[in-house]
Amino acid sequence: MEDKDLLIEWAKRLQSLAQAGLTYGKDNFDLERYQEIRDISAEIMAYKSDLPIQKVKDLFCNEIGYQTPKLGTRAAIFKDNKILLVQENDGSWSLPGGWCEVNMSVKENCIK
Repeated sequence: MEDKDLLIEWAKRLQSLAQAGLTYGKDNFDLERYQEIRDISAEIMAYKSDLPIQKVKDLFCNEIGYQTPKLGTRAAIFKDNKILLVQENDGSWSLPGGWCEVNMSVKENCIK
C-alpha cells in the first residue's frame, strides 16, 4: 500500500476510534483526549488532501454517535441443539450482533 493510502487508512481508523470515545466516554479528561485524536485525524486528512482543515472537519468529522457504515449484522449460533440469544436493553431477546465496524467485512464483524 502506498504511504498516502496508509496514512489515510490510519486517519480513518483514528477518526472512528475517537468518535466512539466521544460517544461513549463519560470522563471529561478522556473526552478531551478523544477530541484531540479526532483533530489529529482531520489534520492528517487535510495534509494529504491539500484541503483546508475546516473543510475536512466539516466532511470528515460531521457525524455524531457511533461511527459505522450504518450496517448491522446478526448471527445465528447453534450448539447442542440450542441457539444463542442476547437480551437487548429493552428486555427483548435477539440474535447476537450489532453495528459493523469500519474496515471489517460483514463476516469479520459477525465473528467479532
